[in-house]
Amino acid sequence: MRSQLVRGNIDVLSEIALNRNDLPVKVLSENQTWLALLIKRAVSGDTVAFEQIMIHSQQKVMALSWRMLGNEADARDASQEVFLRVYKYLGRFKQDQDFFAWVYQITVNVCRDIAKQRQRHTDRFASMETTSTAGLAGEQAGADETLIAAQRRELIAGAMATLPKKERAAILLRDIEGLSTDEVARILKSSSTTVRSQISSARRKIRFHCQRYLRRKELRRSHEL
Repeated sequence: MRSQLVRGNIDVLSEIALNRNDLPVKVLSENQTWLALLIKRAVSGDTVAFEQIMIHSQQKVMALSWRMLGNEADARDASQEVFLRVYKYLGRFKQDQDFFAWVYQITVNVCRDIAKQRQRHTDRFASMETTSTAGLAGEQAGADETLIAAQRRELIAGAMATLPKKERAAILLRDIEGLSTDEVARILKSSSTTVRSQISSARRKIRFHCQRYLRRKELRRSHEL
C-alpha cells in the first residue's frame, strides 16, 4: 500500500516538474548548501523540497532516458522510475558526492532495466533540444539551414541507436552531458581506460554510419540524374 502511495506522489510530482518551468527556484549546481538543505528536508518527508529537486533534475533525466531508450513513452516511464528510486534511496546519498552524477547512475541503471524487460530495439532515435542556445540558433537560422541541422541531428541520432548499450551510455554521458571520463567511469562502474575505449569505438562507429549514409545518398542521386 505504501509503495502505491509513493508511486502516486511521484507521478504527480513528475507532471509538476515537467510542466512547471516558471517556478522561482535556485540553481542547485550553483549552490551546494541549498542542495544539501533540500535533500535533508526531502529525506525527512518534505514533498515540496523533493519537488524542487525534481524540477532541477527532471530535464536532465528525461533527456538522457530519451536518448538511451529512443522514444518519449519509454523515457517518461524511465523518468518516473528514476525518481521513485531517488525518493527511496535519497537517504543513502552522501553529501560529498556529485548529486547529478548520482542521479545519472540511477538513470542509466533504470534504462538498462527497461531495455532488458521490453527487449525492444528502436529504428529511429529521437533527438531532444535541451539548451536555450540551440533553440535560439534554430530561430535565427534560415529554413534551409534549419532543415539541414535537423537532418544532421536525425542522422547522428540514428547512428547512436545502433551502438551497443554500454558504448551509447558512455558517449552520451561524455559528449552530450559533458561529464569527465573519470565521472563516466564511476557512473558506469567501470575503469577510465574501458570508458575511453568505449567512447573511441562509439565515435568511430558514428562516423562510419554517417559516411555510409552519405555515400548511399550520393549514389541514389547519381542514379536519378
